[in-house]
Amino acid sequence: MRLREWLERIESMIALLIARETVKDHYEIEEFARLVHREPFTCREWARLGRIHAEKKNSGRGPHARWVVSHDELLRYQRSGLLPLRRLS
Repeated sequence: MRLREWLERIESMIALLIARETVKDHYEIEEFARLVHREPFTCREWARLGRIHAEKKNSGRGPHARWVVSHDELLRYQRSGLLPLRRLS
């Protein structure tokens, strides 16, 4: 296989991977963490401390609610980073 063919094949595979990333209304914290290249624990702490806008929603998997982050918040975080640390009362 020639170099040009090999590079075209790689480009087509990358395009396919990008197309597979779907935009969702809300992301569970594990998805958000993967998208921003952080650990889920770190992102849960950011949510708990108000460093990102997130909300708890029932997951249908028992009595414990899960953190979810909106797509708009994902975009805001990617543009501007973490929110200022707020004091816990």
